[in-house]
Amino acid sequence: MAEGHDVEFAGTPDGLESRLVSESGIRFHALRASGFDRGKPLTLISSAAVIGASTLRARRLIRKLHVDTVMGFGGYVSLPVGIGAVLARVPLVLHEQNSVPGLANKVLSRWARAVGVTYEGSLRYLRHPERGVVTGNPVRDAILEADRERGRAALGASPNDLVLLVFGGSRGARHINETMVGIARELMEIPSLRVVHMAGRIEAASTDAELRGRLGGEHPRYRVVDYIDDMGDAIAAADVVVARAGATSIAEITAVGRAAVLVPYPYATDDHQTLNARAVADGGGAIVVLDSELESAAFRDAIMRLLANEALRTGMATESAALGRRDATERVAALASG
Repeated sequence: MAEGHDVEFAGTPDGLESRLVSESGIRFHALRASGFDRGKPLTLISSAAVIGASTLRARRLIRKLHVDTVMGFGGYVSLPVGIGAVLARVPLVLHEQNSVPGLANKVLSRWARAVGVTYEGSLRYLRHPERGVVTGNPVRDAILEADRERGRAALGASPNDLVLLVFGGSRGARHINETMVGIARELMEIPSLRVVHMAGRIEAASTDAELRGRLGGEHPRYRVVDYIDDMGDAIAAADVVVARAGATSIAEITAVGRAAVLVPYPYATDDHQTLNARAVADGGGAIVVLDSELESAAFRDAIMRLLANEALRTGMATESAALGRRDATERVAALASG
């Protein structure tokens, strides 16, 4: 959007965006917003007070900047900015990355000129489904430019290796980490298999220690890391991916096009990760294993079936790529400017 437009970004002062947006050269405006705990009714009052004050500030900011369009991507901070746009009579556009819209987008969709969604099934949750447009979920350029050979070189894998990439998000996923350690010995019986397991910064050391105990020391073909800088190349290098079903993870996997075993995070709001995963599985791009099934044979069997069947994982990778919308960034930008 910065190409040909002036872009201003509003976000919470203590969120990651306060640093990242400024570093990108876009002007950042801090607005406070807070959620509420349904088990603590008084937090609804305090949250409403914060959002109300931020709404008035957002309206003043929108008028001061002579804003032409406000675009919200969900999250509590979208509420005051979106309502501020309505009060200032400025067109509001939304984007929803998950299968089920969050509270902010559900509320704001009644006033939005247009709502971009990642999945067609999300349209039914909008107040005005006819204003919804399937755009896909934007991913970074580094994902779109991912290279298999470069990724394999970075992971220490040869062209003939079978590569399994495991990740649960930047902070890892303890249940997946523990289950992977539990089946590591069986995985290492596959001679050509190389496993790259991103366990997260908090879990990496303990996961690696448990793995060494299971395998009787360090194993050259099973590598535990805390973080992967170039996730695009890592996904491109993989033959099979095991991951949680967050919207960004799925967008990246499908943009590259890889067979996946998706394990939805069971405590996601409105169970949206399960719906995200089902959307990919229904399109033939993934196998879904619920978190509650990790310790059953279902998880192990799903991985082993993909690793053993080249035709199956190749076909699934093709379907995954068909689901990925590599032009999502352009679609969302067009929605905002149109």
